[in-house]
Amino acid sequence: MKKITVVIVSYKVKDYVCQCLLSLRRALVGIDAEVCVVDNHSDDGTVDFLRENFPEIKVIASPHNLGFARANNLAIRQTESEFVLLLNPDTFVGEQTIRQSLAFMDEHPQAGGLGVRMLKTDGSDALESRRGLPTPMVAFYKMVGLCARFPQHRRFGQYYMGYLSWDEAARIEVVSGAYCLLRRKALDAIGLLDEDFFMYGEDIDLSYRLLKGGYENWYLPAKILHYKGESTEKSSFRYVHVFYKAMLIFFRKHYSQMSLLLSLPIQITIYGKAFTTLLQIQMGKLRRYLGFVDHHRARQPLYLFLATAENLEKCRKIAVDKGLEAQYFEVVPDGHLSLEMPTDRPVYAVYDTSTYRFEEILELFSKKPLENVKIGTFLPENNMMITAENILK
Repeated sequence: MKKITVVIVSYKVKDYVCQCLLSLRRALVGIDAEVCVVDNHSDDGTVDFLRENFPEIKVIASPHNLGFARANNLAIRQTESEFVLLLNPDTFVGEQTIRQSLAFMDEHPQAGGLGVRMLKTDGSDALESRRGLPTPMVAFYKMVGLCARFPQHRRFGQYYMGYLSWDEAARIEVVSGAYCLLRRKALDAIGLLDEDFFMYGEDIDLSYRLLKGGYENWYLPAKILHYKGESTEKSSFRYVHVFYKAMLIFFRKHYSQMSLLLSLPIQITIYGKAFTTLLQIQMGKLRRYLGFVDHHRARQPLYLFLATAENLEKCRKIAVDKGLEAQYFEVVPDGHLSLEMPTDRPVYAVYDTSTYRFEEILELFSKKPLENVKIGTFLPENNMMITAENILK
């Protein structure tokens, strides 16, 4: 039996999943592991690309979009291992992250699920790394803004558990599906992901069932980057519909026993939040249509390439071909932190991953997050540059 199976569900994110798999090649060295990618009927050539460039992984090409839960379950049922890691395609992991995660699970036999410290593209911490169960009152505090107003309060801030230290392992209630390490024995006991959830909410439901099954869920401060939904259009009606439908499914599944007097306000709040979100999306589209948003006045980003001399020439070619404003630096120990950077415009610090380890990039950005400076990577394996906004070749 393998030590770990890594399951990635992919949908029209060929280049992001490529980077994710390249980081896994390093992170799984010396670990008895298998990687399985379930492609949800992408039309961007993902399946052929993966089979040609990553022959060591198992690729399941679904003829339909199964959704997140069904696709993960399909892979879990077809594999055998002591642990299963559900990993989003729009992530990359540090070289030691999985090794540290497995060591922690081995030391904590009652742990059923484990999440890690997810970073946003500016190096700041993603709040979704630690979450509490969205009980009716916790969800209410979140939706009316009390969680954002009092993020470290033990009651009002429970949704993101903001009172916990980012630097220490801690027990949490909900493990994010973006990086969710699961003990297979626990899955055998409580069941797989609930396929009533097409997308969103299944990680909350699974985490809750782990807790009810007598297992613990943990947060570990090992780092990954999460681009947060590059495979999802979050400004669409479909996103709002699926997201808030998942909230209702969870609420009705686990809190249906509540009296109408208590449950009705919660359901009204969910519907109201969904309506408000849709209204904001439509107003934004209307403003753009009427010309109130002037994209031409926004300052163009500056790209800082940090690479070997050989790869700097490849980066220069991309920059010239795409008309980017760029500066070029051979490898420097402190990366972009040692460079002078503007504060009044977007900056992408693009790191050559043949020289800088993925965990080194994460460490540099988390050491001093700057709102206008975002992570970029140059992958010399296919001469490609990736940011959260662009993929350039």
